[in-house]
Amino acid sequence: MTISEVRSHATKILDEVGKVIVGKRNILQNILIGLLAKGHILLEGVPGIAKTYMANAFAQAIGCEFKRIQFTPDMLPADIVGTNIYDPNTGEFRLRKGPVFSNLVLADEVNRSPPKTQSALLEAMQEKQVTIEGATLPLPEPFMVLATQNPIELEGTYPLPEAQVDRFLFKLHVDYPSDAEEVEILRRKHQPEEVDIEPVADPHILMQMQESTKRVFVEPYIMSYIRDIVVRTRNDPQILIGGSPRASIVLLDTSKVHAAFSGRDYVTPDDIKMLAQHALNHRLILKPEAELEGTSVQAVVDRILRQISAPGA
Repeated sequence: MTISEVRSHATKILDEVGKVIVGKRNILQNILIGLLAKGHILLEGVPGIAKTYMANAFAQAIGCEFKRIQFTPDMLPADIVGTNIYDPNTGEFRLRKGPVFSNLVLADEVNRSPPKTQSALLEAMQEKQVTIEGATLPLPEPFMVLATQNPIELEGTYPLPEAQVDRFLFKLHVDYPSDAEEVEILRRKHQPEEVDIEPVADPHILMQMQESTKRVFVEPYIMSYIRDIVVRTRNDPQILIGGSPRASIVLLDTSKVHAAFSGRDYVTPDDIKMLAQHALNHRLILKPEAELEGTSVQAVVDRILRQISAPGA
């Protein structure tokens, strides 16, 4: 598949989801970037801004199997990965696969389950496989976890451990719609129209897109630019814990996909700048004094991007 074909397929997918989702084009594009980079996405936003609806519409447009897991405090790991159950008809145990055996898994309100259940996703997200009673089973391809969490309501929740947060490629903040978008949402609710999302891709096409974006060329100076950004986060006076090499790899992989979406077979510094916030905002921990001063991770990343000269600038 050529880069122009990758761009064409990506545009079709985003346009198809746009039939039912008002705005959120950048969010949808970054979700697709995550899928093609073989990563996972954490969506953060208040209730009622279409996070779940967006995931469902996206799954329909890409023609993949979709499962939704509503995380609750009493959920067990077996509810996610599955378990062996006794069949009285045959007198044998048979495997009942959990909802994680899907192409796109929506982990809704993932921070509402205890750490033991959250960790059941770790192997699936990192290794693309699960282990059930000693048997290791591969997950379907492509595979992506799309998790959501509410940043406001903390009572009865279990904050995600750093090890699991770091498994997510991007952390995307889903904001309120603009004034015009909210009016359009009300208009569609008042005058509902029958709009069906047609699958404009399938798992085979998506896997071809994944392989094509891998071949996007990256100049050595672009790799040095990525290194400079991530290393600066480790030495910044306001940051307690900076980005790991995984952050550098994420910027490399996702910048290739972003370049392909722009119709290019090579990465530019602008691709890195467009994705740096999403790749770093959940991997950096500020020093307590910086938090007390009201500094945000986003502001620190913006400052670092301004301080480091882009190649060719």
